[in-house]
Amino acid sequence: MNTPTNPICRILGIKYPLIQAPMNWINNAEMVAAVSNAGALGVLGPNAGPKEIDGRRIPTEERISIELSRVRHLTSAPVGVNIFSDHDDATRAYAMKTIAASKANDVNVYCLVGTYDDVIYKAIKAVGGIIVHRQLTPTPESARIAEDNGADIIVATGIDEGGMIPSGCMGTFTVVPSIVDAVKSVPVMAAGGINDIRGVRAAFALGAQGVYVGTRFIAADECPAAQIVKDMIVAGSGEEIIAVTPNERSLPTPAAVDYNRRLLSGESPETIHEEIMKKGGLGPAMLHGDVNNGIISVNTGISSIRSIKPVADIVAELMADFK
Repeated sequence: MNTPTNPICRILGIKYPLIQAPMNWINNAEMVAAVSNAGALGVLGPNAGPKEIDGRRIPTEERISIELSRVRHLTSAPVGVNIFSDHDDATRAYAMKTIAASKANDVNVYCLVGTYDDVIYKAIKAVGGIIVHRQLTPTPESARIAEDNGADIIVATGIDEGGMIPSGCMGTFTVVPSIVDAVKSVPVMAAGGINDIRGVRAAFALGAQGVYVGTRFIAADECPAAQIVKDMIVAGSGEEIIAVTPNERSLPTPAAVDYNRRLLSGESPETIHEEIMKKGGLGPAMLHGDVNNGIISVNTGISSIRSIKPVADIVAELMADFK
């Protein structure tokens, strides 16, 4: 594994072929800058940063601009920003504001989550942006479409991941080779359940040329996740994780146990998901520590996470073969 010849590193201008997943709520300028300063690519999530300033509620699009400015005060290294892509007018409008804020702060890497959207793709390419495309449920066809339309990097995500998990039953080390074989020249990154050097090596053995990691960074000193959540991850195991909807899992908090009971009794997953989102999604437990009333979304490999460390140490351990 030779870093100078690694295509992920060349495309992104980074030392190590590692992208920190946006991580939505549990993400801020300090963590993103720490990842980028360690040689990987830190990515700012859509709900990162302060929700209020001097008592004023900050709209999401304004918060992104504020937090990107804070990132740039902490690092001059490459960083990325998360954008959803689902052909919705409101989503597109938000994407345009994010692109403008990113350009103003010298950020040109866009980690897209969702389906290919020609409007968003063209807007990113118009400002010279780099597209990292991550389909929620990756397929060979979706990877080829993204590649044909200008994606610079494809992320292959398995159901081992935390967050909103793919539909179907393909694990990370099943989906990675299928996506690697489907594309012609775009490098593929593996995502889902990768928490240590063994997962990194396995991903590369299957043809990936980089890794996209979220859960391992929750147990980082710089991550704004609640301390109780970090402690539960370190003490937890994959066997404990339960489904709250077909596409969402959690450590067994009281709320998650109730959602799981309702799901198994036949209640509509849509109803449960709407309730979770109405209560604040991952915010209540993962950011504010209200583990009784919220869910804690993690990947299935947390049994290998046994300590809370600085971001730089986590990056160094994951990228040990690239030193």
